[in-house]
Amino acid sequence: MTETELKHVPEDVSVVAEPSHDAEDRLTPEFVTGVLERVDSGDAEGARALVEPLHPADIADLFELTPSDRRQALAAALSDLLDGDVLAEMNDYVREDLIDALEPHQVAEIAGELDTDDAVAIIEDMEEDDQRAVLRALAPDDRAAIEEALSYPEESAGRLMQRDLIAVPEHWTVGDVLDYLRGNEDLTTDFWEVYVVDAAHHPVGCCALSWVLRTPRSIAISDVMAREQTLIPVDMDQEEAALKFQKYALISAAVVDQSGRLVGMITVDDIVHIIQEEAGEDILKLSGAGEGDINEPVMDSYKSRVRWLIANLATALVASTIIGLFEGTIAQMVTLAALMPIVAGVGGNAGTQTMAVTVRALATNQLTQSNTWRTIRREIRVALLNGATVAVVIGIGVALAFTNPQLGAVIAAAMMTNILIAGMAGVLVPLTLERYGADPAVASSVFVTMTTDSMGFFVFLGLAAATGLTG
Repeated sequence: MTETELKHVPEDVSVVAEPSHDAEDRLTPEFVTGVLERVDSGDAEGARALVEPLHPADIADLFELTPSDRRQALAAALSDLLDGDVLAEMNDYVREDLIDALEPHQVAEIAGELDTDDAVAIIEDMEEDDQRAVLRALAPDDRAAIEEALSYPEESAGRLMQRDLIAVPEHWTVGDVLDYLRGNEDLTTDFWEVYVVDAAHHPVGCCALSWVLRTPRSIAISDVMAREQTLIPVDMDQEEAALKFQKYALISAAVVDQSGRLVGMITVDDIVHIIQEEAGEDILKLSGAGEGDINEPVMDSYKSRVRWLIANLATALVASTIIGLFEGTIAQMVTLAALMPIVAGVGGNAGTQTMAVTVRALATNQLTQSNTWRTIRREIRVALLNGATVAVVIGIGVALAFTNPQLGAVIAAAMMTNILIAGMAGVLVPLTLERYGADPAVASSVFVTMTTDSMGFFVFLGLAAATGLTG
C-alpha cells in the first residue's frame, strides 16, 4: 500500500501487503480479495480502512469487480463511503442492484448531494413507484429540477445538462461579476465560463473565467464576452451534442429551451462519457451483441442477441438456396465446394470493412448528403483495387494448385465481382437504413453479410456453370 493509504489504516487493523493498483491503474485481484475477506469476516472497519483512500471511481470499480451475491454485504460494510460520487461513477446494472436495496429516503439523500445530471442518472431507471417515493423525499428545489429533467427525452441534452451555472446580466461590469462570485457561497464551484444573459434570460454571450480574472474591474462584461457561442437545444440528442463539443473544441456549452432561455449547461466531463458510450454502442450494434455489458443480466443478453442470430439464420437460407440451384455443377466438380467459402468469406470481410467506415462516418456526421456520391465513388475505387489484387493472387494460386487455369480464371473473376459488390453494399445498405430512419449500426451487418454470401456463391457457381467447368 502507499504511504497515504497506510495513514488511513488504524493500528489494530492488519493490512494486505499488495498494492491497490497495478501498472495500468486497475484494482489488483489481491486488493479486491483482501477487502472482501475482511467483509466476510465481519471486519467492516478494516475493509473501510483499505477502501477509504480510493477515488470514487475506484470504489465504483471495486463494486463492479465484486460478485453480485456479495455486493450487498460490501455496501453494508462501506455504507459511509457509498456516497453520490461513487454511485455516479458506477456501472448502470451494478448501481441498480444497490439502489434496489436502499430505502427511498436514502436514495433521496444521495441524489440531493449530486449535480442534477448525475441525480437523474440514478433515478431515471428506477421503477415508477420507487421513483415517485424518492422524489417525494427530496427537497422541493431538487425535486423540481429532477422532475423537469425527467420530462425531457432519454439521451437528450435536457437529461445531460447541469442546472447549476453562473449567469450575469449584460449591463454588469467585470467588478460586479467578481463581487457576485466572491459574495455568494451558494453558487456552483465547478464552472469554466460565465454566461451573459439579457433581461429575458436569453444568452447573449459567454466569458471564460480566465478573461474575467485578467480584465480590469471597470470594463463592462459585454465588452469582454464572446458573442459567438455554441448553444445546445434542450431536446438535442446527446450524441449530436457530443459532436458539437468535438467539432468546436468546447469545454462547456449553454443549453436553451424552446423559447431560447438559458436553462442549463453541459460540461466536457459529461461529454467524454457520452463519446465513450456511443462509440462502444455502435461497435456492439454492428455485431448484434446488444448492450454488451458484462454486468447485464443473462436473460437480457440472451434476448438482445438471439433475435439477430435468428435473422442471420434466415438470411443464411438465401445463400443455401443459391447453392442448391447449382447442385449439378458442384456434383460435376467437387473442388467448387471447397473454394466457395473463400469467395464468400473474403467478400464478407471486404463488406464489413466498408460498412464499418460508413457507419462511423454517419455517426460522426462526416458523411452527409453533400458528399454521399463522392464517398460511394471512393469506396468503389477502393473495392476495385482490392478486388484486382486479391483476384490475381487467388487466381494464380488456384490455377497452380489444381493445374487448371480455367478454374483459376473463374475464381479470380468471381472474387473481383464479389469484392466490388461488397464495397457497394457496405456503403449503400447503411445509407439506405439511415434514409428510412433505421439505425444503420443495428441491421447493416445482417444485410451486408447476406449480400456478400449469396452473391459470392451465385457469381462463382454461375461462372463455373456458364464456362462449362467440370472436373
